[in-house]
Amino acid sequence: FSYEILRKRLRELAYLMGSARLHITLFDERIDKGEEFVFPDGLVEFVKDLTTGKSPLHKDVIYFRREMPSAEHPEKVYEVEIALQYNDGYNESVFTFVNNINTLEGGTHLVGFRTALTRALNNWARQEKVLKEKDTVPSGEDFREGLAAVISVKVPDPQFESQTKIKLGNREAQSIVETVVGEGLRNAFEETPAIAKTIYGKALDALRAREAARKARDLV
Repeated sequence: FSYEILRKRLRELAYLMGSARLHITLFDERIDKGEEFVFPDGLVEFVKDLTTGKSPLHKDVIYFRREMPSAEHPEKVYEVEIALQYNDGYNESVFTFVNNINTLEGGTHLVGFRTALTRALNNWARQEKVLKEKDTVPSGEDFREGLAAVISVKVPDPQFESQTKIKLGNREAQSIVETVVGEGLRNAFEETPAIAKTIYGKALDALRAREAARKARDLV
């Protein structure tokens, strides 16, 4: 057994099931070493862990959780839980899970999240008159710069695109995640407009840098 592989997976599970007060103890009798994993704040702590060593652009992690019944089969309920925070870095650090399985290649839930994130931020900018008619609209890529997020979805009948379960294929998951994220972000921006302003400012910087790089390439 590899202690590090077990440690990574069990720590991940403790984050994902943190709100359910899951408490895991790992002990290696070969080297007399062990540790405990318990994260009552669940995904919020997971995101804080992802941003270690970076400076967050907003103090509080944006978090929301919601259950939604399937449109076709109302007795089947989806659960969407999401935490995200922006930092001053340039990389995107997004982890997606379906029924606690790490979907390394994303899938429909990730597509729904990205679509809703871009739409919610651009809608906010239009509403607040930050974005004018003639302005270039930042792309999804610009909005994902410096983003740390964890998307955890409980799906009644998950359909994966391969045996390794690393990519979700359920179409309905996309629209459900899109709805939950859209509403969750809209509420977060209404409660704390400064967060939206900061995130949008970073996306505009990313857009300008991308445009400058493209012009430099064209010149060369």
